[in-house]
Amino acid sequence: MLRGRFAALVMTLVIVGCSARPAIPVSDEQTLVMESSVLAAGITAEQPSLTISEIQASASSSLYNERHEPVTVHYRFYWYDVRGLEMHPLEATRTVVIPAMSSVTLYGSANYLGAHKVRLYLYL
Repeated sequence: MLRGRFAALVMTLVIVGCSARPAIPVSDEQTLVMESSVLAAGITAEQPSLTISEIQASASSSLYNERHEPVTVHYRFYWYDVRGLEMHPLEATRTVVIPAMSSVTLYGSANYLGAHKVRLYLYL
């Protein structure tokens, strides 16, 4: 009897797993990813702002340096289609130097048709 219940549970999980659509959700709250070292270096950032046009999607985000010395930050925009799947090839990693007690705005544009979501990844 215990085997029957276990088998039914396994079959239910298999069916539920197979019925899920192939998507990686990128919620509005997860559009900015910062390594802890970036925060420790005194850098804060805004969530990327996404603009979608008929031709190309673009995004921007402002970074703020709260320290009295410049900080070098590496970043990459990741683009996702309407189903939440990452679009390839990935953009090259870029680098920006944020002057002391100042801010910079990062810009990125999708080189792909169909980009609907963006995630910004920051690291030192």
